Amino acid sequence: MRPAEPPGARRLFFALLPLEAERSALAEAVEPAVRSVEGRAVPPGNYHVTLAFLGSVDAGRLTQLELLCSTVAASCAAPPPLAFTALAHWERSEILAAVCTDESPVLLELTRALRCALVAAGFSPDLKPFRAHVTVARKVRGAQPRALAAGVRWSCAALALMESRSGGRGSVYSVVESQLLVKAENLRG
Repeated sequence: MRPAEPPGARRLFFALLPLEAERSALAEAVEPAVRSVEGRAVPPGNYHVTLAFLGSVDAGRLTQLELLCSTVAASCAAPPPLAFTALAHWERSEILAAVCTDESPVLLELTRALRCALVAAGFSPDLKPFRAHVTVARKVRGAQPRALAAGVRWSCAALALMESRSGGRGSVYSVVESQLLVKAENLRG
């Protein structure tokens, strides 16, 4: 169980969010594997790709993070392509995750730029090596890695600042700020 957040703090992270049809396609692709393991399925409404986890952040810094979201999103040339082609079981964290086995240079550059901007602004994001994934089940034991029979593509067009709150049935995520991942000059036809 996580410790309670200090008063005035919010548990925040930056993520890419899929369209509802993309969430549904991934849920359908992973359903047989999720059903076959002992664990708790993550609701498809919670599917996202975390780019930078901040943890507990003073609510007074929220405006700074919203501006940073806008700045980083505006610097991205195009949405990064995501193709989930396999399932991995990470024993230490007890999760089953849909993973991208071939991460695009656009995705890696976006993640690097975001993390650098956060550090430069005085935030302390988790700097573990990045691996694009979507957690599809928690509290999983003994699952075997496998390919997804039909790879699932996401075309996430927005960078989102998200908040995580503990709920009765697991984490509840909400969008604090969302910005399109397209340079302004690319929007002009």
